[in-house]
Amino acid sequence: MTILAPAAPSAASADDALGTSAARTRSAVLERQILEDPGRFRVLTGDRPTGRLHLGHYFGTLHNRVRLQDLGVELFVVVADYQVLTDRDVADSLPEHVEELVLDHLAIGVDPERSTMFTHSAVPALNQLLLPFLSLVSVAELNRNPTVKDEIAHSRQSAVSGLMFTYPVHQAADILFCKANLVPVGQDQLPHLEITRTVARRFNDRYGSGSAVFPEPDALLSEAPLLLGTDGTKMSKSRGNSIALAAGADETARLIRGAKTDSERHIAYDPAGRPEVSSLLLLAALCQGRTPEEVADDIGSAGAAALKRTVTESVNEYLAPIRSRRAEYAQDRAYVRRILREGNERARAVADATLAEVRAAMNSRY
Repeated sequence: MTILAPAAPSAASADDALGTSAARTRSAVLERQILEDPGRFRVLTGDRPTGRLHLGHYFGTLHNRVRLQDLGVELFVVVADYQVLTDRDVADSLPEHVEELVLDHLAIGVDPERSTMFTHSAVPALNQLLLPFLSLVSVAELNRNPTVKDEIAHSRQSAVSGLMFTYPVHQAADILFCKANLVPVGQDQLPHLEITRTVARRFNDRYGSGSAVFPEPDALLSEAPLLLGTDGTKMSKSRGNSIALAAGADETARLIRGAKTDSERHIAYDPAGRPEVSSLLLLAALCQGRTPEEVADDIGSAGAAALKRTVTESVNEYLAPIRSRRAEYAQDRAYVRRILREGNERARAVADATLAEVRAAMNSRY
C-alpha cells in the first residue's frame, strides 16, 4: 500500500511516529537495571528457520542474546517454524533449517543449560493464546501496523494470508506465554511490540480482576549496525547476498571478493556517500573491535582490493572459533535434537501454566 503525502517526514518525526525517541531513553534505563539486577528480567527473542543465519544477524542481534544471557538474564529463543508460512506457501527444508538455526546459536555461545530454545509447533498452549488475544485487538489496529504493511509489500505470496495479517498477535503470544518482560528489537519492530503491550494491558483490564496476569514488556532498542549485502542492498537470506556464519574461510573470501564497492581508490568511511565501501569498513571494524574510520585510515589509498583483503582477514579471524564450535556440534546431530527436545519440554511446561492461568481468569475451566 502506497500512501501519498505532501512531503517526506523528517528523520526526527519518523522516529517520533514509531516511538523511537522514547524507546531509546527507556532502553538506556533498562541497560542500567540489567547490570544492577539481571535476574529480574526474562527475554524472548527468536528467528524464522528460513535459511542459514548470517553476519547481519550476528552483529544485529545474536551477539546481544549471548551478552544478556551471560549477564544473568533468562533467555527464551523461539525457532518460529509456524511463522515461516507468513510470507510463503510452504515451509521448505524445515527440519534442516531448524537444526541449522540451533547449531548457529550453540556455536555463538547460547548455553542450553541457562537458556531455552524451542519451536512454535512443539508448544500447543502457546498457540492457543492466539485466539483470546485476537479478540483484544481490532482489524483497524492490525491494518495500520507499519511493520505488517512492509512485510506484506515484500511478501512472496500473491495474496495476503490471515497468518501474515495476524502476525503481530502471534508474536504477542510468543512473548507473553513465558511472561517475558524484555524484548530486544530494532526500531522497525517497535509497532509489533506495542501490539503486545496493548494485548497485555487489555487482557489485564478485562480479565485480571485487579491483578496483572501479564507484564507489559519493554523494548530493549538495539543500535544494531546496518550491514549491506555483497550486492550493496540489505543483507538478506532470501536475496543471496549474505555471508553465513556457517560459511567456510574460502567461501567467505570468495563472497567478499565479489562485494560491490565503487571507483574511488582512496578508502574513506562515508555511509551516505559511499555506502558499499562503508559497510565493508564497518564489518572489518566490528570484527577488529575498532572504529570504521581507523580501519579506513590504515588502508588509505591502497584501493578496494586492499579493503577486501582486510575485511576477509578480519571476518575469518573473528569467525574461526565460532566455526570450530559449530563443526564440533554438527558432528553430533543427536545432541542438537536433544537440546531442542529438552527446550520444547521446558517451554511446554511454562506455556501450559500460563494457559491454565488465562483460562482461570476468563472463567473458561470446565
